[in-house]
Amino acid sequence: MLRAKDRQSLMFQSGAFTFLVFLSLIHSCRAQSKVIGPSQPIVAIIGQDIVLPCYLEPAMNAFEMTLVWTRTDLDLRFVLVWRDGVELESKKHPSYKGRASLFTDELKHGNISLKLSKVKIYDEGGYKCFMPTLLSDSAVQLVVGAVSSPVVQVTKNSSGVLECESEGWYPEPEVFWLDGEGHLLSAGPTETVRGADGLYTVHSTVPVEKRHGNKFTCRVQQKDISETRETHILVPGEFHLHVNDVIIEKTVQILY
Repeated sequence: MLRAKDRQSLMFQSGAFTFLVFLSLIHSCRAQSKVIGPSQPIVAIIGQDIVLPCYLEPAMNAFEMTLVWTRTDLDLRFVLVWRDGVELESKKHPSYKGRASLFTDELKHGNISLKLSKVKIYDEGGYKCFMPTLLSDSAVQLVVGAVSSPVVQVTKNSSGVLECESEGWYPEPEVFWLDGEGHLLSAGPTETVRGADGLYTVHSTVPVEKRHGNKFTCRVQQKDISETRETHILVPGEFHLHVNDVIIEKTVQILY
């Protein structure tokens, strides 16, 4: 029969062994998997649904683990908290309720990406995907933009001026005028107004001269989100500022 001292020693050894096994399991998880995110910023257009990619490598089942998505620039930082197979709605920042979700069926395959529905301007910022058990995280930068096709019209005066306006942009875009051969034209300074919704409206004018031909292009572009919109207009050869309707309006995306 074991003495009390021996029993205490055995219990201590058993507890120590369990603790060492627990540490070993944690260490094994850390050694096997880590959180991986994108190497480049994610660009989203306002109103779109977007995925902030994040996954475990090598893949492991994350369904019963704790997963935290945060925004570093918010007072209430939690965008989404997942623990023991359920989402903790009470932890979610109010602006993300009903819009931030996980691919729950993919968690078992190590896919811990965040889906944002109906992206808004204020969604732009730095996000972090964190797995406390693995002591591993990854940063994701979201860039948000808005685009709109420009409208061109002619101002009827003695000199003849083309006007171009485009509203509903974010971030603030640039405006360029080109002649029929694609050469840049000298235009006045662009007027920019930011509305209460945070979106920008730009307005630009350029004088019409015969040496420029009769085809003109107003190009509006935003390099940060790699978006360009342009409208072409054809001025009749008589050059009496009796302008045709815009003959073609097309959307162009330029990758930088």
